[in-house]
Amino acid sequence: MAAGMLRFPAEAAASMAGKVNALPLQDVTLKPSMFLDSLLVNRRYLFEIEPDRLLHNFLQYAGLPPKGEVYGGWEGDTIAGHTLGHYLSALSKLYAQTRDPQVRQRIAYIVAELARAQAQDPDGYVGGLTRKTDAGAIEGGKVVFEEVRRGAVKGSAFNLNGSWSPLYTVHKLFAGLLDAHALADDQQSLQVLIPLATYLAGVFDALDHAQMQGLLDTEFGGLNASYLELGARTGNARWIAIGKRLRHEKIIDPTLVGKDDLPHHHANTQVPKFIGEARQFELLGDADSAAAARFFWETVTTHYSYVIGGNADREYFQQPDTIAAFLTEQTCEHCNSYNMLKLTRHLYQWTPQARYFDYYERTLHNHTMAAQHPATGMFTYMTPMITGGEREFSDRFDSFWCCVGSGMEAHAQFGDSIYWQDGSALYVNLYIPSTLDWKQGGLALELDSGIPHNGQVRLQITRAGAGAPKRLMLRIPAWCEGHYTLRLNGRAAKTMLVDGYARLERAWKAGDVVELTLETPLRLEHAAGDPDSVVVMRGPLALAADLGPVSRPYDRPDPALVADVSPLSGFVPLPEPGRFLASTTRPQALEFAPFYAQYDRRCALYFRRMDSRQWTQEAEWRTREQAEHAALLASAVDVILFGDPASEQAHKLSSETSFSGAYRRQACRDVRGKGFVEFQMKGSQAPLVLRLRFWGSDKGRFNILINGALAVEVQVERGQVIDFVDHDYPLPLALTHDSALLTFRFEPQHGDTAGPLFGGWLLQA
Repeated sequence: MAAGMLRFPAEAAASMAGKVNALPLQDVTLKPSMFLDSLLVNRRYLFEIEPDRLLHNFLQYAGLPPKGEVYGGWEGDTIAGHTLGHYLSALSKLYAQTRDPQVRQRIAYIVAELARAQAQDPDGYVGGLTRKTDAGAIEGGKVVFEEVRRGAVKGSAFNLNGSWSPLYTVHKLFAGLLDAHALADDQQSLQVLIPLATYLAGVFDALDHAQMQGLLDTEFGGLNASYLELGARTGNARWIAIGKRLRHEKIIDPTLVGKDDLPHHHANTQVPKFIGEARQFELLGDADSAAAARFFWETVTTHYSYVIGGNADREYFQQPDTIAAFLTEQTCEHCNSYNMLKLTRHLYQWTPQARYFDYYERTLHNHTMAAQHPATGMFTYMTPMITGGEREFSDRFDSFWCCVGSGMEAHAQFGDSIYWQDGSALYVNLYIPSTLDWKQGGLALELDSGIPHNGQVRLQITRAGAGAPKRLMLRIPAWCEGHYTLRLNGRAAKTMLVDGYARLERAWKAGDVVELTLETPLRLEHAAGDPDSVVVMRGPLALAADLGPVSRPYDRPDPALVADVSPLSGFVPLPEPGRFLASTTRPQALEFAPFYAQYDRRCALYFRRMDSRQWTQEAEWRTREQAEHAALLASAVDVILFGDPASEQAHKLSSETSFSGAYRRQACRDVRGKGFVEFQMKGSQAPLVLRLRFWGSDKGRFNILINGALAVEVQVERGQVIDFVDHDYPLPLALTHDSALLTFRFEPQHGDTAGPLFGGWLLQA
């Protein structure tokens, strides 16, 4: 037994691949609810997208004339082509969910066009990705793989031989073709995929073990799982062997000995690697793979996840149990949660415990539903945890971020995890209004539910054949805190609670009605590692204070929850369901509503919990801080706020390879590679110091030039301070004393970075 398995001995012993299985998506039909609304809005967007535009690069680099102009955003970069794979998956899931023939026609057209492009390549390659040469020219992505075949692996986390994560892009196409085959019965999909898989397998065959591990240092998505799935689908052991080789030892091996080595790793790059490990266990019975997948899931959900189920800040895992220190604009990339839900499904299949779906339900309601605007159908990249944050939604045809792709998929498949079976029992894991017509199991039913807004669930059997399972397992969510009632045909039913499920057993017949009432008390949940950073919860939903429309900027200190006994004592229900007025928030009372639904509102999700004495001290500190900031502004010779358009324009800022942004409500700008940023500030005859503000865990090396002469060589090292830090740089008097106007220029050293910079204050020494 692998050492990692020892962390979960009971679950490891109980694990068995395929112990339970989800019922086919084709057997489930959504009934009216927010989930059906979301699916229909997503369908509308999917049909606004033109397949010929997504196919542009595939045809062009096959030597065929494209039928549509290439889209913008990421589709206009070297990662082009990744969206088509996501799009195929989304269409396939939508077809399985709705049986819409128009969707299937679109799938068949795309696959046929891919086959037409593939026929032009003697090696079976087909792809839309590109690469940029050192001279700046753009060429087809096949050259990247041919260089790799020759042993030239020049890469970083997201760049391989001049292309942006090309194996990641290939994986999306693999996954899309596999989904088209499995969910839309498109037989041509495998006829396209197998030659492409053969071509890439030949590239991998040319690499020794060390070269392969070097290749896997660049993001490769879930290509490991796709090869394993292709092997399972075709019975060809060659694909299984390739899938096993696509195992990134640097990431996987620490988990086998129970070591958390995740800090400062890009989060979404890692999750698919463990989905591949899970699939390897299911196909080959590899206990080490099971241990790796389980340890990763337990670690991420316990130590790295925000209350909405998402994880990571600025796309990276930070230190474990530091969630409260990373409540920013750059939290919770949607792709991470999408992939974590995939991984959750795998682990649940081995060990059907309700707690897996407690996490699944939480993430589905609070992150997945928050990431799609219900009116426009557009998607977020990040879902900010910062107080007063704004969700930024994609443009229809000029974004095509990774999270647009995973968003298309996530909102096309809500029926895929409601119902599960183990051969003798039907499990109901999600209370999403739906009908089930399980032909193979001889059972049909109607599920109606008020969740997440109330705890009322009604399930009616509409058909039960002789072979229908007699055991019904209803998940009792942890959020009801054990308070529920169950009625069968109008009478109270006694049940056993097994692994978080209420078990009902009888010979079911048409007309049987099961009514489940789950209590939804308000409760507080604290951030991992910080008991005084809390979120108000009700049922599966996180509640957030409404701070006003996104059209109104938010620049106030965070509100707090203040009470000497329980902060929840001040929460009073409002007439609108799910909303509360809280008198225990400071500095004023606030209204709370479900976090996911505050699409166009600024809100506060996490609160510092304080007693009255602590709040008095906090208020005094805030007053002092304001006074100190005002004094700094009054004493400065000049101030520039990097990333602020008005301030940058006033200081005549110009730049190359420089990017503005915001972090923790502070505008910022960074400079990368061979770029620069140049600006003007007022001078003084007195000795001067330039104060620059950085984020404590950032690092970089750059030169500061004044009027063209080198003034300071800056080296910022990553520190342990989780806050903004100021560094003062004395300026040579010879460069400043006789200039009324100083021209500053920041240049990164040797391809390093300058910033992000959050502000510059020119002070008298």
